[in-house]
Amino acid sequence: MAMSMANLNIQSTVKLNNDVHMPILGLGVYQSPPGRVTRNAANFALRVGYRHVDTARIYGNEADVGEAVRESGVPRGDLFVTTKLWNSDQGYDSTLRACEASLKRLGLDYLDLYLVHFPVPDVRKETWRAMETLLKKERCRAIGVSNFTIRHLEELIEESHVIPSVNQVEFHPFLYQKELLKYCQTKGIQVEAYSPLARGERLKHPRISSLAEKYAKTPAQLMIRWGIQQGLVVIPKSTREERIRENSQVFDFDISDDDMRSLDSLNEDLRLNWDPTNVP
Repeated sequence: MAMSMANLNIQSTVKLNNDVHMPILGLGVYQSPPGRVTRNAANFALRVGYRHVDTARIYGNEADVGEAVRESGVPRGDLFVTTKLWNSDQGYDSTLRACEASLKRLGLDYLDLYLVHFPVPDVRKETWRAMETLLKKERCRAIGVSNFTIRHLEELIEESHVIPSVNQVEFHPFLYQKELLKYCQTKGIQVEAYSPLARGERLKHPRISSLAEKYAKTPAQLMIRWGIQQGLVVIPKSTREERIRENSQVFDFDISDDDMRSLDSLNEDLRLNWDPTNVP
């Protein structure tokens, strides 16, 4: 459901199901090349006011995110750092090891959020048990999943002690996962949108263009704002300073209910990344 959120800003947070506060806007660094590019992007984002950076073991740039975090001078307690457990590291013992390795690369004592990157068949039960252990040991403040469908979440919830705090999935007006969002909301799981700009594939769509013009915003800002008004945490990815700044300037306008519905109706099940639908 569309909601009015007039008083939000770049550092506004949502409260997760374990009372941890998560900033609703973050910088994604998927496919940001390791080294200076990622470091500069994260550094700039933190200077602009972002307090949330999302990386993953498989991205190969955890160390650069860690370095940017240290260089930023922002107190650790004000930051929200997410990384993810890669598929080949799943299983009980290997998950524990993988988390320690990620922490070491990041140069951090704890993660704010640790996510299971994908619902790998056969091992994900053991993996989640390890995630619960990491939470208990305070290696992370919250645990969650990524690319899980309703079916995967139901299975996980049925067999575990801790309900995931977050489910990070591809989500944008062209992949409006309404049922999944509704399900997660009833279970107290925060949905987080990756590829909220549909990887730039639909920025020139006539409806996006005309509504962006109506609100005197860019197509990217319109799509990010749509996600925020859906109640999502949104992590647009960019390595360009002007884009990183532009993506954060989404808190000074409100999309009307009618226009939200119009954007909702653009759904075409456009998946530009993983498709977990048929994963057993």
